[in-house]
Amino acid sequence: METTSSVTTSSSDRELVITRIFDAPRELVFKACAEPEHWVHWLGLRGISGKVLQSARRPGDAYRYYMRDSEGGDHWLQGVFREFVEPERLVFTWGWATEQWQPTSPETIVTMTFEDVGGKTRLTLRHGVFESVTACDLHREGWTSSVERLAEYLPAVR
Repeated sequence: METTSSVTTSSSDRELVITRIFDAPRELVFKACAEPEHWVHWLGLRGISGKVLQSARRPGDAYRYYMRDSEGGDHWLQGVFREFVEPERLVFTWGWATEQWQPTSPETIVTMTFEDVGGKTRLTLRHGVFESVTACDLHREGWTSSVERLAEYLPAVR
């Protein structure tokens, strides 16, 4: 599978939007995004390793995810799935936490939509509203890298 476009990003000061078209059916792209077990292969900046600590499958389910960055820093991510409309839409909360799962950042909302474009998939990711422009910029960097890594990982999704 090839990607057919580069990542397009736009944002207000504190909300970001990333769009990409993948040369893969939307059911496959949705699966890679909806099942946290796949996140270990693509979520985060290059050099990040991850581990699913709690998986979510339907609205109301909580997830917990651990990441270690390339410099050995530890990061814990948690949230709750709000919408799970296969293969069209995912909505979940997003928040950084301590190892003991105490929030360290305000909760934000991630919305992913998946559109069929002649057998390919247009993914639109919206994330926000962030507490600062700096937080938005840092998440833009992370999500842009993640979407690039997702494109590389999709051929392995079954």
